[in-house]
Amino acid sequence: MLAHGWPELWYSWRHVLPALAAAGYHAVAPDIRGYGQTDAPPAIEDYTQFQLVGDVVGLVHALGYEEAVIAGHDLGAMVAHNAAILRPDRFRAVILLSVPYGARTPGAVKPTEAMRRRIPPGQQFYQTYFQTPGVAEKEFDADPKRTLRMFLYSLSRSIPKEHRWRYVFGENEKLLDGCVDPKQLPAWLKPEDLDYYAEEYSRTGFRGGLNWYRGQDIFWQQTPFLIGRRLLQPTLYVGGTDDAVVEFARPYVDNLEKSVPHLWKKVLLPVVGHWTEQEAPAEVNRLMVDFLVSVDGKG
Repeated sequence: MLAHGWPELWYSWRHVLPALAAAGYHAVAPDIRGYGQTDAPPAIEDYTQFQLVGDVVGLVHALGYEEAVIAGHDLGAMVAHNAAILRPDRFRAVILLSVPYGARTPGAVKPTEAMRRRIPPGQQFYQTYFQTPGVAEKEFDADPKRTLRMFLYSLSRSIPKEHRWRYVFGENEKLLDGCVDPKQLPAWLKPEDLDYYAEEYSRTGFRGGLNWYRGQDIFWQQTPFLIGRRLLQPTLYVGGTDDAVVEFARPYVDNLEKSVPHLWKKVLLPVVGHWTEQEAPAEVNRLMVDFLVSVDGKG
C-alpha cells in the first residue's frame, strides 16, 4: 500500500509500481482522501489520522487481503506510521520516505503550538500558514499549474541555494513568495507529469489536501495514549540530503533508532530533494524491494 504526500497524487508512485510488480508484489497506490479521484469531504474533522488510517485499512480489506506492507511519502509517511501503530494486525512492515517517525513525548504541546514556538517573532511556518481555511486555497487555486511548478521545483535537488524553498517566511508573505518559478523544469519532472498534476488540481482545488494539516491538532487531542509509543514493525527510512523536510525534521531523523527499534535501514540519498521516489526511483525501488525481500524472509 503506497500513500502519497502533499501536493501529490497516486501518480507520484508511477516509477515504483512497475518495479514492485516486477518483483512479484501486488502494489496499490490510491489517491488518498481529499485528492484527485477520491472523495473530498468538506469538514476538517474528516481528515484526522483516524479517518486516513481507516481508509487504507478498508482498502486492504476491500482488495481481499488480511495484511500488507505500507509505504508513505511526506504526509503519506504519517499515514503509514499511524496505520502501523493503530492497526499492527493489518500492517506488518513500514517504509517511510522523507518524513521520519518520532515518538510523542510527555508534556508535548499540540502540533500547531509547537510550530509557533520554534518560529521567530514576525515569521510563520508553512504549516501554520495552512491552518486558516481559505487562505492557502486562494493563493494556490488561482493558478494550480504555476503553484505546482513552483513548489515541485523549489523542493528539488541540485538547484541554486537562493532558489530553495523557504519554509519559514514573513507574516506578511505568502507561501509562494518563498518559492521560485523556474524557467526550466527539473530533470526528474517531465512536462506531461506536471500536466497530470495540474489537470487534477485544476479540477479539485487544494482544499482536501490542506485539510490534512488542519486535522493534526484534533488527532493529537484524541490520542494521549500514543505518548511514548514506538513504531515496532520492521521499518525502512529513506530521505534525501537536499530535502528541506529532512532539514527541519533532523532531530527525528537522527533519533529514529530510538523511536523505531526494528529499523532495518536509514538511508539519506546524496543530492536528492524532497520528492524522493520521483527524483531517485532506481535507488528507492532497489531499497524497497530489498526491504520487502528481507521482511518476507526470502533473502
